Amino acid sequence: MKSPVIVWLRHDLRLADNPALYYAAQSGRVIPVFIDDTTTADHCNLGAASRCWLHHSLAHLNDQLSDQLRIFQGDPLAILLALIQHTGAQTIHWNRCYTPHAITRDSQIKQALKSTGTTVHSYNGSLLWEPWTITKADGTPYKVFTPYYRKGCISAPPPSEPLPRPTLELYSDDLTTQLAANDVQPCDLTELNLLPNHPWHHRLTDHWEITEAAAWQRLQRFTNERLENYPQGRDYPALEATSTLSPYLQWGQISPRQIWYYSQQQGSHPGLEEQLDTFLKELAWREFSYYQLYHNPNITTENLNPRFNRFPWKNQPEQCHQWQQGMTGFPIIDAGMRELWQTGYMHNRVRMLVASFLVKNQCQHWHLGATWFWDTLVDADLASNSASWQWVAGCGSDAAPYFRIFNPVLQGQKFDAEGDYIRRFIPELSALPSRYIHTPWEASAAVLAEAGVQLGTTYPKPMLDLKASRQAALDAFASLKQQ
Repeated sequence: MKSPVIVWLRHDLRLADNPALYYAAQSGRVIPVFIDDTTTADHCNLGAASRCWLHHSLAHLNDQLSDQLRIFQGDPLAILLALIQHTGAQTIHWNRCYTPHAITRDSQIKQALKSTGTTVHSYNGSLLWEPWTITKADGTPYKVFTPYYRKGCISAPPPSEPLPRPTLELYSDDLTTQLAANDVQPCDLTELNLLPNHPWHHRLTDHWEITEAAAWQRLQRFTNERLENYPQGRDYPALEATSTLSPYLQWGQISPRQIWYYSQQQGSHPGLEEQLDTFLKELAWREFSYYQLYHNPNITTENLNPRFNRFPWKNQPEQCHQWQQGMTGFPIIDAGMRELWQTGYMHNRVRMLVASFLVKNQCQHWHLGATWFWDTLVDADLASNSASWQWVAGCGSDAAPYFRIFNPVLQGQKFDAEGDYIRRFIPELSALPSRYIHTPWEASAAVLAEAGVQLGTTYPKPMLDLKASRQAALDAFASLKQQ
């Protein structure tokens, strides 16, 4: 009988288009392994929402694998070496990860495994184009998204076509018995303690079906029902106009290749070229985030533009807490933050608004926003989170200009004119007329009373003056030029 083959699963919790699983299945009995890596650097530790998503992802994948997903907790190298020793496996397959810590870890593990005579195969299972394959003509990396996408990605060889779901013969021997004399032991999913000790995570699962099949259903529904109006509809948070695939991409219930090719097949009808291009650019923005992280590994903690090291950020914990809780007194901001808390998700335009409000109107450090998003977003992604917050703050690659400070009132009036989104997440304002839904402080006492709103009691008064805070931000940005 052939030696079994180990597949180390990470952010690729699916069966279809999983290169590591597909090629391992061609070699013999497969031992699918997930390792809760306790050696991970602090800045890569999972947030609460991600841990909740991971728990349900692993539970579903284990069901798909007939309860043969082997779960471990500890040092990946020690665990893999123990598995090799006690099962006779001679080959390990995995799909590559692209965070700085993961690149260093995987390189060290690959070298150590090879020194024992183990064969290691690694694949691209989570990106369309790997970061080192796209460069300018002079060999240097792109710094601006549009030429990266148009001149780099589009002119590069197309992404590999998705692989089919493999036919698996699973290794079913009892690893607990085999590893009995070893410090390494498989564990039950519940032993990872991924779910929080409070009932918050139940809210998230009310809004999401965390399965590979659900990811496909969302992709199909988007391309069939929403793609046609995507360029316009995606800016309106009350509409179901976006794909909402980002959390499934983050944990690999679906791959970017599957999205890339399926959406092109479905969107190939005449008249949908613009809509399809707009959607594919959003997928490419995720790629650009990983591209930036690869070429600038400190982007998670350090300003890409060093001038911002002198920026006069304010340290106001109470005001930051108001922002986190959706109690700023600006309805579109508060609706977004409450959507995040209730669902683990936030509409993309509203993400830009709440980020701009924190770093520009409040002049609080983008680290605070990135940390909160990391903990509460089910699609928390180190590359996208870091790159996007730096973009809004003005210190990142291809960043929004410093003078681009979103006015939350005007943005709300433009993209949620009737206040449907606001009413959904701020029920205490639901009875206000649309005329005042974005500016309740402008309503008369009689209007407020009739709507059951008491400013400062049932809903907060604005925490700051928009005009004055905008000017303060502009002055702070201008000071960088003078130093």
